[in-house]
Amino acid sequence: MLLSGDDLLQVANKHNFAIPAFNISDWAMCRGVFDISEEKNSPLIIAIHPDELNHVGVELVLAIRERAHKSHVPVAIHFDHGANIPQMLLGIQSGFTSLMLDASMLPFDENVALTKAAVDVAHPVGLSVEGELGTIGKMDEEAEDGTEDIIYTVPEDAVRFIELTGVDSLAVAIGTSHGIYPKWLKPELKLELLKEIKAAVSIPVVLHGGSANPDDEIAQAATLGVNKINISSDIKAAYHGKMREVLADPGVREPNTIQPPSLDAMKTEAAHKIDLFGAAGKATLY
Repeated sequence: MLLSGDDLLQVANKHNFAIPAFNISDWAMCRGVFDISEEKNSPLIIAIHPDELNHVGVELVLAIRERAHKSHVPVAIHFDHGANIPQMLLGIQSGFTSLMLDASMLPFDENVALTKAAVDVAHPVGLSVEGELGTIGKMDEEAEDGTEDIIYTVPEDAVRFIELTGVDSLAVAIGTSHGIYPKWLKPELKLELLKEIKAAVSIPVVLHGGSANPDDEIAQAATLGVNKINISSDIKAAYHGKMREVLADPGVREPNTIQPPSLDAMKTEAAHKIDLFGAAGKATLY
């Protein structure tokens, strides 16, 4: 069942749970997150950012759409961290059902102008738009863009941003970072700030950089008003970590030998996130 991002998130907002947005970078990973979401009867967001799209090719989006139409769970295909209007148009033309315009590194007025431009091209064709206000940290060179110092989202600014842009969902900065945290650093979410933001806005709230955060904090965030949590590094680390173990045997060469155990490791991690976010079983709400 293929839906827009807003169709998925409005239900999550109403029923107080978070949908995992799994970033995938090959077809095997995509099939794996479909399979585990169907096993858990969980709504699913497939997320692909521009670097990943360059890697897999826009043709993969058509295959994902076909797989989504055959699925009994609701699915959105999300263009993650788009940076400009040409990328928004590429997302529309490629078959995504949800777009993100990330201008969070720009001054407020420029962020508003660019995000509103994205809304103006997406809404007429029935696609939803996610904006971002505040900045996310960046833990390593493999992670998506971020800043050394997190700029936290100000609730009053969030209200203005939504009114001026017309976005359907808002990614907020409450203390997460993209990538894998080093062992010496303990991530900590500002849950009181999340409560203030959620009390001030009515649209779905999104959390980026959800990998490696303490389970109890992430679970609380999902009950306090976060409706979409992006997971990339955790499932990729599980997938490729197991693949490294399998490939340690120099005689192994067939994908049918290499990928199944790697996918099992990834699916175990994805299943944990689905349960943690309160999304298991929620496909029945659609």
